[in-house]
Amino acid sequence: MKKFLAILMSICLLAGMASFATAEQTLPTFDQLVYGENSDLTATIRFAYHRTDIPEKLNGYVAEFQKTYPNVKVEYDLVTDYAENALLRVGTNDWTIMGIPTVDKDELSTYFVPYGTVEALSEKYNFVDAWAYDGTVYGIPSTGNAQGIVYNKAVFEKAGVTELPKTPDEFIAALKAIKENTDAIPLYTNYAAGWTMGAWDAYIGGSATGDAAYMAQVLPHKANPFTDNGDGTGPYAVYKILFDAVKEGLIEDDFTTTDWEGCKPMINNGQIGCMVLGSWAFTQMRDAGEHGDDIGYMSFPITVNGKQYASAGADYCFGINVQATYEEKLASMYYVKYLTEQSGFAYSEGGVPIDKNGEYPDLYAAFAGIEFVADAPALPGEESLLNELNAESELAINAGGNTKIQQIVEHAFNGTKDFDEIMTEWNEAWTAAQEDKGVEVR
Repeated sequence: MKKFLAILMSICLLAGMASFATAEQTLPTFDQLVYGENSDLTATIRFAYHRTDIPEKLNGYVAEFQKTYPNVKVEYDLVTDYAENALLRVGTNDWTIMGIPTVDKDELSTYFVPYGTVEALSEKYNFVDAWAYDGTVYGIPSTGNAQGIVYNKAVFEKAGVTELPKTPDEFIAALKAIKENTDAIPLYTNYAAGWTMGAWDAYIGGSATGDAAYMAQVLPHKANPFTDNGDGTGPYAVYKILFDAVKEGLIEDDFTTTDWEGCKPMINNGQIGCMVLGSWAFTQMRDAGEHGDDIGYMSFPITVNGKQYASAGADYCFGINVQATYEEKLASMYYVKYLTEQSGFAYSEGGVPIDKNGEYPDLYAAFAGIEFVADAPALPGEESLLNELNAESELAINAGGNTKIQQIVEHAFNGTKDFDEIMTEWNEAWTAAQEDKGVEVR
């Protein structure tokens, strides 16, 4: 009996230790996490990221973070062709934090650690549903982007453009004025970089419709979404601005030789009038020369029923590797917490703040009276539908579909297809994808 009791006590003790160990290994949710606690934590974080332009700034953040967590080492792996590279690496264990690439949302738990619920985190943070599935958040946004146009205020003034354009016709007229009255390139396409062309997709939702549900809920079910609405709104109007600018000769002389790094000092010193890029680009253009005060940011030139809107949403979101050790995961959560709440990263990059108590940069002064529109999440059960339609149609809207935008430039420049012909082909591809996936068209 004594031997039996001893064995029983040993089993209970081991069970208790196991329970304690399990509890100890349970990560706090992001909203429960208190920055500064567990300052003796020891870990190495390998951070795969796309910001090749600011390595010194990122290292500065690490140095500040280590004042609180001296035993946590953060190693950045900065990648130029990030979107493709991250997709190839997402299932490996050679990273601890990464900017989440375009994976299907129902696969998020396969690769990433949960931060908590959308309901809880959305009380304090913006855009947390960007990479969420079934009510659980798997990515904390690095910063928020508003979708507009970066421009040189001095060039516009010299061209005689006294009011920022609010419609496609007004924008094309402004580009013509720049061409006629200045030596600047009116609209720089950044065609050769490729990935920069994908920016045009970001305007077809909230900016072009004023509807937060458009991208994830309306577009997958919409019949012929690339048809002309007849009032300068919707996806058709967005892409036609690019086509018309190219056709009218309002871009660089040779679009095949554009230079992404070179365009930054060019717009800074007045050689370029404007570029269609998210607000993340503002600071890069501002800091690229001695004329930072000339760089401004305006809303996209579409007006819906007398009102302008600006799509706003998350930039790359920080995901933590589900394969990492407990210490690496916890250290990563603290570092993401630091970047979100302590570092000022969103503000310094000209972004919409992630912390709802954060400050908006001055660049958004031109957005007074313009309503920001954040995309609503997909309908339940349709979290992966847009990705599926993108793949089937090969249009890859907001998912690296740069080639189709480049083809707009090519056809407009060479006169090989008119714009309505291109949009008809896109409608046909979208319809075929909807039929293949059995989507109800409305």
